[in-house]
Amino acid sequence: MHFPLLSCLTFLPLLGALSLLLLRGDIASVEAASRRIALGTALLSLLLALALWAGFVPGQAGFQFEDRADWVPGFGISYHLGLDGISLLFVVLTATVTPLAILAGWRAIDSRVRDFMIAMLVLETTLFGLFSSLDFVLFYVFYEATLIPGSLLIGIWGGPKRVHASIKFFLFTFAGSLFMLLALLAMWHVTGTTDIPVLLHTRFAPSLQGWMFLGLVLAFGVKLPIFPLHAWLPDAYTEAPAPATAMLSGVLSKAGAYGLLRFAIGMLPDAAHRYAPWLIALGIVAVIYAAIIALSQTDTKRLIAYSSFSHMGLVLVGLFTLNAAGIDGALFVMLSHGIIIAALFFVVAMLSARTGTREIAGLGGTASRMPVFASLAMLFAMANIGLPGTGSFVGELLVMIGAIRVGFWVALLSGTAMILGAVYMLVMVRRVLFDGLSGLRAAIADLDLRERAILVPLAVITLWMGIYPSSFTRVFDPAVGIVTGAPTPASTPAPVAAAAPSDAPTNAASATPG
Repeated sequence: MHFPLLSCLTFLPLLGALSLLLLRGDIASVEAASRRIALGTALLSLLLALALWAGFVPGQAGFQFEDRADWVPGFGISYHLGLDGISLLFVVLTATVTPLAILAGWRAIDSRVRDFMIAMLVLETTLFGLFSSLDFVLFYVFYEATLIPGSLLIGIWGGPKRVHASIKFFLFTFAGSLFMLLALLAMWHVTGTTDIPVLLHTRFAPSLQGWMFLGLVLAFGVKLPIFPLHAWLPDAYTEAPAPATAMLSGVLSKAGAYGLLRFAIGMLPDAAHRYAPWLIALGIVAVIYAAIIALSQTDTKRLIAYSSFSHMGLVLVGLFTLNAAGIDGALFVMLSHGIIIAALFFVVAMLSARTGTREIAGLGGTASRMPVFASLAMLFAMANIGLPGTGSFVGELLVMIGAIRVGFWVALLSGTAMILGAVYMLVMVRRVLFDGLSGLRAAIADLDLRERAILVPLAVITLWMGIYPSSFTRVFDPAVGIVTGAPTPASTPAPVAAAAPSDAPTNAASATPG
């Protein structure tokens, strides 16, 4: 019997959160201890996640590090965790962003510190469980559980409109999840199980696939988000404190794309091919619409929020090209975007803490007073628009390769993300970093050691992904090959027996209603 490393990783942050509840003493000592315990727990989780990455065998078929136990065996429901190359890197992304987010809130959060750290650790546990679940019911539980800490982080520690933003975030996501529950029940009714590996090898009737696909698109489309299900995003990202925004935009939004790939595409391939043109069209609309709206923003945080929405539109296009290059690109964009967008929100928070404003008109000339800050901010801004040598360029290039195989106009219209992104990011950079310096900010200090400890690792990862992308693609390429039924560009061919859903064995129920 193997050591349950994945289960230990999943519930370690929850254990840390429970330990915070046991702290006793005066407010100052409890707050100080809460910060240290939360950071230590998050760093230990990162070490365990890196251990999983080091022990992962990319060419090995199926899921690895599996932990399984009966939960509700009479209904085919089990506690089942495991990782493939796709889910592994999202677990590592979660483990990377969380300690940096805790560091970002070290001084910024000065009220109910213990509660804040508990919410951050609980959110980390739900994200670990979400990405590693191999039972649909377990996945649904973790997916829904993200709502609680996510809503609290916005509603308690957010800006002036935090309650409105929190309620909108909760209602949109919860309403979407009901459609996922209906799809889950339909799959269970047909197969008698909620085990994800079994469902992945089940061929559902085409007529049933269409309804289940619609339910899953509505559920995961809210979280991604897909246009026009994005109404919660600008308010939630703008009102949430920087650490929470980094977790929501850098990691939680990826749960939507992950769900679409794992369930809507992986389990319902006929419906995915049937409706792919419509999803690609919605992705292109999101790319262009969000970029145009970003151009008109005066609040730096809101501008970056719309930038994030635009990039998620590009992810949607990549996923529904339904070819290896496009899905590879979508995954790479998700991973690089998780790092870059978190860094940009941290940058905005650091600058607004010094100047007292996020308005572009109230900023300017930062580069002359904060050269280290300006250098890192410039790197992340250039990475956000896909500058060669950064991770975004690799992902966007692969999406374009996948899109051109679908059609010339798909690639051309998707590529406007790079052009429009360059426009609004360069305008913001010029006005914030290089325009005239006001007397109010003549003495602002450059980054301190804690802030450098937040941004420098993110900068290193951004460059690492751009210079050595194969260290990431080789991990998820085989899993992508199984989803698409074809070898991926940087991988060896996937085993024929698991190559395509149509060739995979069906279960005893034959996966048709009745």
